[in-house]
Amino acid sequence: MTGTTSGSRLDLPRYARTDAALRTPLSYPDYRSTALRAPLRTPVDLPHRLTEVTGPLLGEDRVRPEDADLTRRLGGEAVGQRIIVHGRVLDGGGRPVPNTLVEVWQANAAGRYRHVVDNWPAPLDPHFDGLGRVMTDDQGRYEFLTIRPGAYPWRNHDNAWRPAHIHFSLFGRAFTQRLVTQMYFPDDPLFFQDPIFNSIPEAARPLAISRFDYERTVDHWALAFEWDIVLRGADQTPFETDDDGDIA
Repeated sequence: MTGTTSGSRLDLPRYARTDAALRTPLSYPDYRSTALRAPLRTPVDLPHRLTEVTGPLLGEDRVRPEDADLTRRLGGEAVGQRIIVHGRVLDGGGRPVPNTLVEVWQANAAGRYRHVVDNWPAPLDPHFDGLGRVMTDDQGRYEFLTIRPGAYPWRNHDNAWRPAHIHFSLFGRAFTQRLVTQMYFPDDPLFFQDPIFNSIPEAARPLAISRFDYERTVDHWALAFEWDIVLRGADQTPFETDDDGDIA
C-alpha cells in the first residue's frame, strides 16, 4: 500500500476496472434485495485518514493453523465430502499479496448455515460451524480444508436455489480495507437461475468459478479446487463490495 499524507489525511491510490462492462452492478432487479440496499444517489468517497488505515491491527498471532481446517470442530468430524480449497491472492500485475487475512464462511453439506435465521428443514452438523481463516504466505498462497457446501433454497423468486458457493473476505493492513466475494464450483446446474451469479457481467463470470485440481487431490482423503483472487486489473475477481481493489 502506498500513499501520501496531507495533514491528518492519507491519500491512498485507487484502482478501478478500466472496462466498465466488467463491473458488477450494485443494483440488479432480478436480485430483489439489492433494491433495498443499493445506493439511490452517487456515493460520496470519504477520504481515509491515518487513524482508519492504521488500526485496529489484526495481529498475525491471532490466526492459528487449525483455523484453516473447517472439518474438525467441537470434538468431532464434519459430515460431507472433504475438499481442499487453495489458491493465491494477486495484484493486477500477477504479483503475490503476502500476509493478507483470508476468511471464509459457508453452508454445510446439506446447504444449511449455523445461523439463527437459517431454519429451512435441512440437518445441522454439530461438528461444522462453517467458519475459517488463514493468512497468505510470502507467495500469496492460501489453503483451506473444508466440506463441499450444499445448495439451499431462498425466497428471491419461485423455486429459487443458490448454487454451491463459499464466501470469501479479504482484509488489507487495516479493517477499513476489506473485499468480499463468492467462489463457485465448476459446471453447477443452478447457475442459470441464480441472480447473484448472473449479476456478474458474463465476461467476468469465469473469474468467480474455481477449477477442479486433480493434481492437488489427496488419495483417499479430499478432492481439490483452485481459485486465485485478483485484486485489480482486467482479470480482477468480481467483488460484492466496491469494485476497486485497494487492499494491497
